[in-house]
Amino acid sequence: MKKHFTSLFLVMLLCSCKSAQTILPLSPKQTEKTKRLDSLYREMYQYGEFNGNVLIAENDTIILHKSYGIANREKEIPLDTNSVFNLASITKQFTATAIYLLANDNKLSLDDDLTKFLPELQCYKGITINHLIHHTSGLPDYMNLYSEKGDQSKLATNDYIIELFVKEKPELLFKPNEKWNYSNTGYALLASIIERVSHTSYPDFLRERIFIPLNMTQTNVYCLYKDNLKIKNLAIGYEEDATGNFVGNIAYAKSFDGVYGQGRIYSTTSDLFKWLKGIKSNQLLSAAQTKSLFTNYQLNSGENTNYGFGWFLNTHKEYGNYIDHTGNWAGYIILIEQHLDNNKTVIMLQNNGNATGKTKIPFANTQKIMYGQKIEPNLRLSDEILNKYAGIYVSEKGSETKIFCKNKSLWVMMNSTMKFELLPNTTTQLTVDGFSPTVTYEFFTNPEGIVEKCIVEQPAKGVELILKKKK
Repeated sequence: MKKHFTSLFLVMLLCSCKSAQTILPLSPKQTEKTKRLDSLYREMYQYGEFNGNVLIAENDTIILHKSYGIANREKEIPLDTNSVFNLASITKQFTATAIYLLANDNKLSLDDDLTKFLPELQCYKGITINHLIHHTSGLPDYMNLYSEKGDQSKLATNDYIIELFVKEKPELLFKPNEKWNYSNTGYALLASIIERVSHTSYPDFLRERIFIPLNMTQTNVYCLYKDNLKIKNLAIGYEEDATGNFVGNIAYAKSFDGVYGQGRIYSTTSDLFKWLKGIKSNQLLSAAQTKSLFTNYQLNSGENTNYGFGWFLNTHKEYGNYIDHTGNWAGYIILIEQHLDNNKTVIMLQNNGNATGKTKIPFANTQKIMYGQKIEPNLRLSDEILNKYAGIYVSEKGSETKIFCKNKSLWVMMNSTMKFELLPNTTTQLTVDGFSPTVTYEFFTNPEGIVEKCIVEQPAKGVELILKKKK
């Protein structure tokens, strides 16, 4: 018995060693990239600009897989690499691939009219599955329709959205395939088509045909609020409410929690890496079919949409061809990116758990580091300078503007409900983040170093205002 046990132990040890040998050490260049990437995200986390999980890979080797921040503020649970995030619009690439699998099964054609499977929508005859996939259907947004015409006592579901379109018959924004317009409606209808064609639920179809084959064990379709679910390792999404407090379990997320296809998949960085590897290695489709997922779809005019099957298609003079998609819903900010020519992968899942309102997707600097390029360091102002600039500023006409410090940043109140972060260009001049055309605030001090005024400029509009600081 002892001999058999020893033999078994040796076999297990040998298998373990063999498995370990497949994990190749990082090259010096990759190690340097790992350090630079980690430094970038740690700095952003320190300044409240990043809270989430990151997985970066090069030539199928993971060079960074790390967590930065908080999963659950109320219970003070930190993120870890098993944290599960709402993928928001990243769901669309799964929905589009599921449609392709059904086409591969000869259950439908991409050129089929949507009324073949959703006959109640006869008023939209002429819209094809291809139009729905590539955002060229012209269908208006279902969320606006629900908010304006829907029964607010009813939870929005795929069936109810179809019912609303049948009842209200909102006009198309344009004729099918004449323009490109990002459409959550189209992908919700695609999920309903999947269910009617496959005779199984959308979650079950994705589980059986995609998640299980790719060993995506931490991925599923969840209607979190509708079904009152508790998800293990959930990273809660946080947003700022009307009172300025950051909260999870957001009201509008609950209202639309029954609609899927355009969103509602939850997953981890590791599982998404399996997804990308599975697509690339043709585990779900043939090589030719996989390639067609990333083929540029054209409008009637011949103009490219730069959109494939749930992927934006990009070409960069230095980075080559790459595909990406973002997701943004109820506190979740997501990015998934695959560089086709250079075999590089970026997966960023954020949930704004640090609740600063400053969350950003650092895709540009991440790309530069991945390609060994220099990045411009962010100018950071000290707390002393920020506090010096904070205060009430008065225009010549007597109107007051509040500038205040929060989360190591300076903010300006545009009105009672809207505030914008001021990003430093120099130690005295700052730009309003996210405002177009560009607006700058420049602060001026007297010889004693006390701030006396700021000048607000918007050159594109010819605007220049002098605001004096209130004593």
